[in-house]
Amino acid sequence: MSTKYKMSRRQFMKNALITSAGVALSVKAPFVHAKTRPKLRVLGTHVTLQEQIRARAQQELDIDIEFTPGGSAEVLQKASSAPESFDLYEQWSDSMGVLWRANAIQPIETERLTYWNEINNLTKTGQIVEGAKIGAGDAPHKLLFVQPDGSLGETNTGKISFMPYVHNTDSFGYDTRYMERGIPYETESWGWLFDGRHSGKVGLVNAPTIGIFDAALAAQAKGLMTFQDIGNMTRDEIDKLFDILIDLKQRGHFCGLWNSVPESTEFFISGRAQIASMFSPGISELQGRNIPVVYAAPKEGYRGWHGVMCLSSKTEGHVKDAAYKYMNWWLSGWPGALIARQGYYISNPQRSREILSENEWNYWYEGKPAVQSMKNTQGRVSIQPGDVRNGGSYENRFSNIAVWNTVMDTYEYSLPRWHEFILS
Repeated sequence: MSTKYKMSRRQFMKNALITSAGVALSVKAPFVHAKTRPKLRVLGTHVTLQEQIRARAQQELDIDIEFTPGGSAEVLQKASSAPESFDLYEQWSDSMGVLWRANAIQPIETERLTYWNEINNLTKTGQIVEGAKIGAGDAPHKLLFVQPDGSLGETNTGKISFMPYVHNTDSFGYDTRYMERGIPYETESWGWLFDGRHSGKVGLVNAPTIGIFDAALAAQAKGLMTFQDIGNMTRDEIDKLFDILIDLKQRGHFCGLWNSVPESTEFFISGRAQIASMFSPGISELQGRNIPVVYAAPKEGYRGWHGVMCLSSKTEGHVKDAAYKYMNWWLSGWPGALIARQGYYISNPQRSREILSENEWNYWYEGKPAVQSMKNTQGRVSIQPGDVRNGGSYENRFSNIAVWNTVMDTYEYSLPRWHEFILS
């Protein structure tokens, strides 16, 4: 490239900058901002970061939305270490301690949430109905409100650490072709996971903050050990639990540990598993394939989880305004109806009731028999007339929480033991 060309190009750029500056000065700033379409970056898992949700929200809100889904551990690490990489974060309440301590998220003002007063008491007080069992561990209401000293607690301050939205109760699935169907809350038990009659056909979820509670509930239900506080195990309790797990694994009790919902369904489709830790979409997929796997309602109670939508500590200005628009949209009805069809609940269900059919509402929320067949979100018929959701109604299920997904005080100690179990 010649010097003459370089100089000509430099002069051209200089002239262009002068011209553009003059144009910019002649245009009022508010006009420029009004014409700017904000872009919202949402980091989270595949549970809620679904394309049909992104496309609908983008169309209705007139904002550009970018979803970056990933595995639970992966997105939590990214969010806690790089808050500038996202605007909104969607995951589970057990991630709150990590995010808050890392200053990765900022308080959300409840006065800017259109449907705040519609959100039910599950996250505000810990009880969906009076007298309901709250459950051990990090019940979401314990982490919701930002206290004056900067800690997270139960006292309403008008500022929250996350917006409550998607939630559910988890347990295990079992194939009734090989196992007799149990009675919800009476004979179905976490202890079945450790029952020798199912040896070689038992699957567990490969997630340290989830699988450890499935294992603990199974060990306790089977009478192999007890816990002083199953939501915050001691080191000695963790050691004893993993001694049990490693012994079972070495005796061939487990058929494998699954890492994703599709993998969990494949365990049953292939015949590899007859009983396993499961999430609701996996059960829905199996039912859509006419594989008779029941989602248990254990007599000991469920393992509960609650979704969190968090605002990055780096989000500000018109992007922050867009984030509030998106949060409000999530509670506006349609998203809650969509996720109900895959077995999940929303924090203000009455608004979604207007969109669900009477048959859908009665099945998913009221625990009543289906009067018509229903399709899952993949378009397959998964519910047949006469089917009843195992565990019953929304209130029944959330009145029977044994423990919430939790990052325990001993989490750092439990993690290498979980890896030892995997490799044993």
